[in-house]
Amino acid sequence: MIQSISRFYRHSLAGDPTTDMPLEDEIALQRHYLEIEAVRFPERLRCEFDVPDDLMTACVPGMILQPLVENAIKYAVSPQELGAEITIAAQLVGPNLRITVSDTGPGLQSGGSNNRLTGVTFDGGEQVSTGVGLANIRDRLAQAYGEDHRFETMEPPEGGFAVLIEIPFERRD
Repeated sequence: MIQSISRFYRHSLAGDPTTDMPLEDEIALQRHYLEIEAVRFPERLRCEFDVPDDLMTACVPGMILQPLVENAIKYAVSPQELGAEITIAAQLVGPNLRITVSDTGPGLQSGGSNNRLTGVTFDGGEQVSTGVGLANIRDRLAQAYGEDHRFETMEPPEGGFAVLIEIPFERRD
């Protein structure tokens, strides 16, 4: 676990999170993070990556996926005895790169509320989270791409929760 944490920190500190990075680096960072979480949830965390090799050089905002993966751990894997599967997928849709982070958790109605969207959870009446993750992603995308992006949260028909990010496709050579 110490080696996984070390790799994660080394990788996350190597670049400037305020600049674009290759999707390959963002995916590698999420793999390191999920290795750490797999130690906490060895039987409950399942991961799938569906990212074609030809999209690995696409430019994405640094650390854009981290809050989404953290939310999937918190709201899908952690509270369920059977755990959940987290999927990170990317595809080219016309001139845009579409990235989806989804999970097989309980969706928005976990605990009878929409904690995933507000990010506010309570533990014994105390507020635990301020809910800035999704809002920060939305703001970062708006600053970087103006109206030329898409950011959606959804509950897929098969259940769970998904976040879709669509940005102009640019390749980093």
